[in-house]
Amino acid sequence: MAKIELRSGLKRLQHRYRLVVMNDDTYEEVVTFRLSRLSVYVTMSMVFVVLVGLTTALIVFTPLKYYIPGAGADYQSVTALKRLQYRVDSVEKQDALKQQYLLSIQQALAGKGLAQLDTSVLKIPETELIND
Repeated sequence: MAKIELRSGLKRLQHRYRLVVMNDDTYEEVVTFRLSRLSVYVTMSMVFVVLVGLTTALIVFTPLKYYIPGAGADYQSVTALKRLQYRVDSVEKQDALKQQYLLSIQQALAGKGLAQLDTSVLKIPETELIND
């Protein structure tokens, strides 16, 4: 059964059809095409392959590749960028710590510090005497 359906499908692909383009006012035939389903599939596939090839060539051989994230950068520039990002992060952390330090010093000098006296009682254990 599968072979019969396959053969009939292949024969259907090879049947000829006529495509006629006519002038609507005069009914004059402008262009006539003799097509089969197979020729239409092959033509559409080739057009698709050519368009994909042209698009790929356009991106690869022109400066458009620099607009694709990660495609136009080389290894050295990526590593340099990562090093710079690490340095910027560490400088931001140091700056935040310095700002916090300066703020706490300003508050201490102004007497607005949050420091409270420690008034809790410490329980110091008695030392045990060691009998010799």
